Amino acid sequence: MFHVTREIDFCYGHRLLNYDGKCRHLHGHNGKAIITVAAEDLDRLGMVMDFSDIKDVVATWIDEHLDHRMILCKDDPVVPLLQEMGEPMYLIDQNPTAENIAKVIFDRTREAGFPIIESCLWETPKCFAMYRGS
Repeated sequence: MFHVTREIDFCYGHRLLNYDGKCRHLHGHNGKAIITVAAEDLDRLGMVMDFSDIKDVVATWIDEHLDHRMILCKDDPVVPLLQEMGEPMYLIDQNPTAENIAKVIFDRTREAGFPIIESCLWETPKCFAMYRGS
């Protein structure tokens, strides 16, 4: 099995509902998504996939939907206020943990037709979450 990986840097904010630590408050991160795709065989050029194809599709989606946005649970009580203020948000059904954001990125990458096997979200330089498809 061959693998290629692309890193995508972006900034986002979030907060965790029903959490007792600091992350219960609105705050931001300089995040890094790491996308790994795989194939049993290489294409006619000897590649799993061109790195620029991952950038063109996945990095563009992250830039348009997650970068410099508040990633919040759709049930977060602050959502109506931020909507009224015109603040950019990306709403998900779950608490916007690093684990759930990694899964969002995985799912969107798979929906775009990429043979993704793993998505990591580095929330800080020392902490990351990973999602692997089944």
